[in-house]
Amino acid sequence: MSEQAGVLRSSALMAVGTITSRATGLVRDMALVAAIGFGTLADTYSLGNSLPNIIYILVAGGALNAVFIPQLVRHMKDDADGGHGYANRLLRLVSMVTLALSVVAVIAAPWIVHLYATSQYSAREFGLAVAFARLCLPQILFYGLYTMFSQILNARGHFGSPMFAPIVNNIVVIFACFAFLWVAGDQVSVATITDSEVLWLGVMTTMGVALQALVLVPVLLRSGFRFGYMRGLRGFGLAHTGRLALWTIGLVLINQLGFIVVTRLATLANVLASEANVVAQGLTTYQKAYLVFMLPHSVITISIMTALLPRMSRAAAAKDDHKVAAYVSDGMRMVSVLIIPAAVCLGVAGPMIATVIFGFGAGSGIAATYAGLVVVAFALGLLPFSLFYVLLRGWYSLEDTRTPFFLTIVYNILMVGFSLPLFYAAPVESKVLALALGYSMAYWVTLVIAWAVLRRRLPIPSRRILWVVLRLLVAGVIAALAGLVVNLVFTTFISSRRGEVVALGFVGLPGWALVAAILCSVVAVVVYVGLAWLFRVPDIAQAGALVAGRIPGLRNRRGA
Repeated sequence: MSEQAGVLRSSALMAVGTITSRATGLVRDMALVAAIGFGTLADTYSLGNSLPNIIYILVAGGALNAVFIPQLVRHMKDDADGGHGYANRLLRLVSMVTLALSVVAVIAAPWIVHLYATSQYSAREFGLAVAFARLCLPQILFYGLYTMFSQILNARGHFGSPMFAPIVNNIVVIFACFAFLWVAGDQVSVATITDSEVLWLGVMTTMGVALQALVLVPVLLRSGFRFGYMRGLRGFGLAHTGRLALWTIGLVLINQLGFIVVTRLATLANVLASEANVVAQGLTTYQKAYLVFMLPHSVITISIMTALLPRMSRAAAAKDDHKVAAYVSDGMRMVSVLIIPAAVCLGVAGPMIATVIFGFGAGSGIAATYAGLVVVAFALGLLPFSLFYVLLRGWYSLEDTRTPFFLTIVYNILMVGFSLPLFYAAPVESKVLALALGYSMAYWVTLVIAWAVLRRRLPIPSRRILWVVLRLLVAGVIAALAGLVVNLVFTTFISSRRGEVVALGFVGLPGWALVAAILCSVVAVVVYVGLAWLFRVPDIAQAGALVAGRIPGLRNRRGA
């Protein structure tokens, strides 16, 4: 019980940091959409700014996140110097690799952009994408530093600071966007944007990532970590870590092959939308909807599993498979209790949420509300996406990176297999929606396969987990219906009051959209919690204790 309480405390601290970080991240994306909208100009920026993260994760990031936390925990426990030598050697290796990678990527930017962008881009659109990519690709180095600093802090039991560091990044980009709007206005297009405006957006975006990494240096020093140059990279377990990382690099490579398909289709969607003179929708629409979709996953799932993974790794190192399975079970149930109502809220209020977030400046109008429909399609896959994330951490704690590699192949085959026919069958105004739906469908099938495979390795109490999840899903479906009814009634009421028909997403009415989103979400959550209590789901009480424990007024009353 004390172990679970520790997980909840660590998760709650990270959740606060993640919520704050994601909140400023939303403001950052609001500012970006207000400045450059959802059209092809926005796609060229989105593509250029995505490439550093894509390349970093492809070569190094996946291995760092998945493999090195268990390794750092083991070296802190077993090494006489508390793991300082191992961490410093690993930090030097990552720095050298990511610096070299940044230089090569900047040189190869035209070829990289050609790989990810639709072949139907004009010369001007392609040139802008390359310019943004070259300005943003140096971020690869700083992503590497940020990840290493974060992993070292997590391994030392400091979970909060890495969750707060992205706030600095977000503030820099927000400032850059407001300055851009002040000088250029909100009507800038592919044809009218100047070289200096491109330079400003690209340089400031990269500066934000650099500061996100560097603000962790004083935190590391306060934690007791000692920076130092350690000679030699042999004989300190890096070779073993590297062998584990190879499968993770392969996993990320397979994911990126699937993402290339999605990116090319999404950038094509905006070109087709422009030619057909329908609502702007493309890579930016897909990414902004995915950002909203990821919010509950980042706050709930990542926070819980970041706190659980070191404990799972210690149990795995002790060869205690039953304890590892118990942690996986706890993670799946805790995540399900909190992620299902989040998915319900996104499902019933997605269009209104997007109208509120993105319906300003260059992003105002139906394009913002359309992004909310894409959020709804993503929300259908939020539960399997989050539970699959939990299952992957089970394998990583066992130092098994091979099985996730093969499961990732299965997922990407399914995702491409669903997305391609849906994309080409969908009308022009629904292309991006089809991509999001294919994403969600693939995760439901992959979850079933992954669960069955891990159960062969660990004694996971599947019946207990399934019984909890099924009851929560029934509660979620009924709650979603209640939210949709409230949305319909409220929309009808506002339409009669205004004397005109108001669209369900409250296009162009962010104020009313906010009221509708809150009303529908509150009703849905209340119905969900009530039904979960009625269905006697025991984990709902733990979730309530976690939430109440982070609200001062409720905490005082609970302690009274």
